[in-house]
Amino acid sequence: MPTLKNAVPKYRKHRASGQAVVTIAGRDHYLGPWRTKASKAEYDRLIGEWLAAGRPAHHVVEVNQITVVELVAAFWKYARDHYRRADGTPTGTAENFKPGLKLLKQFYGHTEAEDFGPIALKAIRQRMIDAGHSRRYINDSIDRIRKVFRWAASEEKISVEVYQRLATVERLAKGRTQARESTGVRPVEDSVVDATIEHLLEVVADMVQFQRLTGCRPQDVYNLRPREVEASGDVWLYRPGTHKTEHHGRERVVYIGPKAQEVLRPYLLRADDAYCFSPAESERKRRNEQHEFRKTPLSCGNRPGTNRKRKPKRSAGEKYTKDSYNRAVQRACDKAGVERWSPNRLRHSAGTEIRKRYGLEAAQVILGHASANVTQIYAERDQQKAVEIMREVG
Repeated sequence: MPTLKNAVPKYRKHRASGQAVVTIAGRDHYLGPWRTKASKAEYDRLIGEWLAAGRPAHHVVEVNQITVVELVAAFWKYARDHYRRADGTPTGTAENFKPGLKLLKQFYGHTEAEDFGPIALKAIRQRMIDAGHSRRYINDSIDRIRKVFRWAASEEKISVEVYQRLATVERLAKGRTQARESTGVRPVEDSVVDATIEHLLEVVADMVQFQRLTGCRPQDVYNLRPREVEASGDVWLYRPGTHKTEHHGRERVVYIGPKAQEVLRPYLLRADDAYCFSPAESERKRRNEQHEFRKTPLSCGNRPGTNRKRKPKRSAGEKYTKDSYNRAVQRACDKAGVERWSPNRLRHSAGTEIRKRYGLEAAQVILGHASANVTQIYAERDQQKAVEIMREVG
């Protein structure tokens, strides 16, 4: 019977060692203990890469010095130290590398870094497509993997040719891939926000209202401190101590109109360095409200403060985070019976409304999307325009 040249190499047992093995292009690859999940995952990785390479008949072996898992460990140490704000606190950039680094370690951890090429990168990309990720997410993740190897080349841990080979892999183009398209961030309807607010705690409800009126980012809300607010004039100026584009040397100004001032004013009556919107304060208000509407007599059941855990796993902190703010809103959405929405959509709602009423340039100014190369003259003109707009809508 003739040999099937296009057959997929089989997952076999190596009797002498008890390991699983597969022979690809004339080379035996030992996969680990027979019939284990790890060995089958390694088999799938090798076959996927071989198929992506077009079923090559020969294997080229090169001499290398550092494995992918060692490269990833070195990069992660660098990333944790490098991606920090001026005050030393970490940004979220390093965390964004984690999904790509996880795939690198999972499927290519023991591969020599010099052997990692375009076919391997495409194999990882295909796995992300098969997992149902969006085209934009996949492109961003693949770009970050490339950046890892670019950093390694700059540190002379690998040859620059490795990165140059990876750079030849083009980004997935819209309409030319099986990867799904992301829907993007859409504005959220006012009626949905109003229904959600009815089920939010007072502090979180005020955060939503403040963000809704100013169009600022969620992080600008939960990082807000009294010392950062210039409460003079009919439009206040809020200059966040930390913001998304600070590493570009840009200043961020949030313009606070009369309506937003009414929301914020009570929260400015605290220490200058304290966070205005505090989960601990929100929790105290919630418990006080529960106690106020208590029906069980104090002589029966638990009294305030008597049923606290000595060492709780989680306790309310002094500031909200992206996740805790988002969770609070989505829990309220579920109670209200409306579609779930994230706080970032409030910014898009504000931007859409301002653009509709005042034009694109006005929306760019209010949302802080101005070019980094804007001159002082234009900046002064833009600030005056922002003040005029927020005097009316904010």
